[in-house]
Amino acid sequence: MEAVLAQTTGFFRERPAPRGLAGAFSAVWVHRMAKQDVPPIVITPDATIDLQWIEGRFRVAGPDKEPQIERLPPGSVIIGFRFRPGAAAGWLGVPAGEIVGGRLSLQDLWGTRARELSDRVKAAPDLAGMVRQLENNVGAHTEGRDALDALMGRAFEFIDEGLLPETPLVPCLLNRLNMSERTLRRRFEDAFGYGPKTLDRILRFHRFRRLQRRHSDASTALLAIEAGYADQAHLIRETRRLTGVTPSALA
Repeated sequence: MEAVLAQTTGFFRERPAPRGLAGAFSAVWVHRMAKQDVPPIVITPDATIDLQWIEGRFRVAGPDKEPQIERLPPGSVIIGFRFRPGAAAGWLGVPAGEIVGGRLSLQDLWGTRARELSDRVKAAPDLAGMVRQLENNVGAHTEGRDALDALMGRAFEFIDEGLLPETPLVPCLLNRLNMSERTLRRRFEDAFGYGPKTLDRILRFHRFRRLQRRHSDASTALLAIEAGYADQAHLIRETRRLTGVTPSALA
């Protein structure tokens, strides 16, 4: 069976993280697979890290540099907590650079603490009840903790907005953040799992995807330029690299 993009199969919904989680997480989401004939799903790099509840345990997913293919059982449900940019390393206690491309059990990172957190999650009568219970349990480990690297959060926002054409990324960041290049790269590796140029490449692609959804009738070449690509050929190369398909196939 041919692999498909993750959010094109089954039921997927997300919403902003509630107040008790907002110090470290930006969103809570649910992805429920169909009851039968579930194809392999492709997860494209999106510069995020998620704490996930799947098959009765917590795991950590991402950050990804390349597309990841997962094969999930029919009817399976994943409940995800998306970390705010710059918060995952502080909450997990592990530099993001050590978990790049991973799908790791939280117990591998935390040991007994993770098992205790999982043991507090009980069966719920419905999906909404399970989400609320998980929010409460994860929130208990979040409130009062200063997990966010605020400077890296601002760096993420700056790159996500997009630089003016011909603006050199790293020198611009060095000037804005007032740090040495060695420190900059170390801080990015710790916070995001990769350096500024890789983060810029991934965020530019998702900037294009937002424009593509908002302006579905617009020329791909024009959207590519607006998103920050040199031209349409540049967009096609990067899209294939990050998703395995062309921009038109994505649309």
